[in-house]
Amino acid sequence: MSLIECKNINRYFGSGENRVQVLKDVSLSVEKGDFVAIIGQSGSGKSTLMNILGCLDTATSGSYRINGIETAKMEADELAALRRKRFGFIFQRYNLLSSLTARDNVALPAVYVGIEQKEREARAEKLLHDLGLQGKEGNKPNELSGGQQQRVSIARALMNGGEIIFADEPTGALDTASGQNVMEILHDLHAQGHTIIMVTHDPGIAANANRVIEIRDGEIIADTSKNTDIPHSQVQAVAEKTSWAFYKDQFMESFRMSVQAILAHKMRSLLTMLGIIIGIASVVSVVALGNGSQQKILENISAMGTNTISVYPGSGFGDRRSNRIRTLTVADAEAIAKQSYVASVTPMTSQNATLTYRNMDLTAQLYGAGDQYFDVRGMKLAQGRFYDADDVKNSHSVVVIDDNTNNKLFADGSNPIGRTVLFNKRPLQIIGVTQKEENAFGDSDSLQMWSPYTTVINKISGQRDINSITVKVKDDVSSTAAENGVKALLLARHGKQDFFTRNSDSIKQTIEATTGTMKLLISSIAVISLVVGGIGVMNIMLVSVTERTKEIGVRMAIGARQGNILQQFLIEAVMICLIGGLAGVMLSGAIGMVFNYFVKDFPMAFSTFSIIAAVLSATVIGVVFGFMPAKRASKLNPIDALAQD
Repeated sequence: MSLIECKNINRYFGSGENRVQVLKDVSLSVEKGDFVAIIGQSGSGKSTLMNILGCLDTATSGSYRINGIETAKMEADELAALRRKRFGFIFQRYNLLSSLTARDNVALPAVYVGIEQKEREARAEKLLHDLGLQGKEGNKPNELSGGQQQRVSIARALMNGGEIIFADEPTGALDTASGQNVMEILHDLHAQGHTIIMVTHDPGIAANANRVIEIRDGEIIADTSKNTDIPHSQVQAVAEKTSWAFYKDQFMESFRMSVQAILAHKMRSLLTMLGIIIGIASVVSVVALGNGSQQKILENISAMGTNTISVYPGSGFGDRRSNRIRTLTVADAEAIAKQSYVASVTPMTSQNATLTYRNMDLTAQLYGAGDQYFDVRGMKLAQGRFYDADDVKNSHSVVVIDDNTNNKLFADGSNPIGRTVLFNKRPLQIIGVTQKEENAFGDSDSLQMWSPYTTVINKISGQRDINSITVKVKDDVSSTAAENGVKALLLARHGKQDFFTRNSDSIKQTIEATTGTMKLLISSIAVISLVVGGIGVMNIMLVSVTERTKEIGVRMAIGARQGNILQQFLIEAVMICLIGGLAGVMLSGAIGMVFNYFVKDFPMAFSTFSIIAAVLSATVIGVVFGFMPAKRASKLNPIDALAQD
């Protein structure tokens, strides 16, 4: 059985009125170990025939078998397997990859069959040495002469065994001496048992072959052989290997080529990344702004009382009858304090009256509260002390004043601790001053003071009822459940609903929900820029595929699978987006530093989740928008890709 068998091969190009038949019922067979020259004038169809024999192109009709296996029904990757395991190509224009060294160009076919790096590099160097290229292993194609480049091309053809070598005008671009050297190499390869199929238009070059097939207008018109007794060939293809190292090498090769492509077009890559950088920086910065503002608002809420429930008389804020309802009492507060879910309780009463110190009369608000009030409110001392349980029990005439009151009464900077003031003509001794509250709620200019509620009730107001009760709930208890418990208890004590409650946790949840909605809205707008950046990546990758079409053709000719091509361009798209994403995160960090330096009201609070999500988003964009150009590259026809300049 012949190594190659063709029967009635026809090849048409174009369609309709422009359809042209290039090959017409071509039939031939080639024995293993033969040296065949296909000769003909330009346009005769000789190159088309060789491309079909080399599985770079497919016949329109007819049968083409290799070792009895029909190729017409093979998928693209099956044809690629033939090219990488059994074929070797020597092109007229060398078709070396300009970004790779001579060693790497030669070793590239071995990557696709799974030979480990050390082994394939050693084999590549041996082939280069055998072809007289010692010391040129690290040179790139533009650093080699035409003859040297062609010898690198021959070494590449032999890398995976080169059972069948296709040489397309191998001396066409060389001077006479280099051409003779190449022909000598081909003679040596034939003597070693390699099957050689050479295309040429030069009868003198064709005369070097054992068999000459002349083709004219797509038909074989002559087929002569010098020797029909072909020695048995022992040349075998390199066995394909599959292991974890195989997949690693496939990935690393694709990764390296992607990096080289990005570095080769730095400005284009940077402009492509710009949309991703802006989008990621916008999303991360918006989330950081939202987090910072949310934290500031929640701090202000915490200043009003963390995880607290306030009880007031009446039916709600705005109830005009609330001032006439006197049903909240200290006994209610004591009953609530006995509940298991309560951490602390402080009754509250308040009174507006005249504050007198020396010759100054001011209007101030005095709050009567329990000793735990300051802890519930999260208030801190500037100087002095808070009143304690003993002060409450014994109705001591002591008072804690706020920062505004201190500034009004003691503008000269004197120490207020121990001084006595009159409130509603009742003496109170100042024992403490609170720190200034940076609070978005309440009137920051009002004068506020705090005394034990027993002191206010017994010595100042004379009223037995209280204005409100503040309940601090235990940390491990649901504030909603605690609120329901307080309502049920007071309803049982009063017999009717003459009170209402305010849960600080509800306010907190409302604020969180509102700021969360705003962050989502603004982030959604920022995501649009990510999508625009993704479209930019896709457009640039399409341009990249067009520019590198010939490189794709070379890789396919030496056996790259469609998956190898897809992987290379997909990695490039993901890298562009990933680098852009990381740059966007760094840009947002720089924005945050500048913002926090100039704005003191609240900081930009970056979250690890938003940063990780942003980088993952960039990766997903690279995959999604890079897939179509990568898929397009992998579907190219090898011969069409090789024809591109």
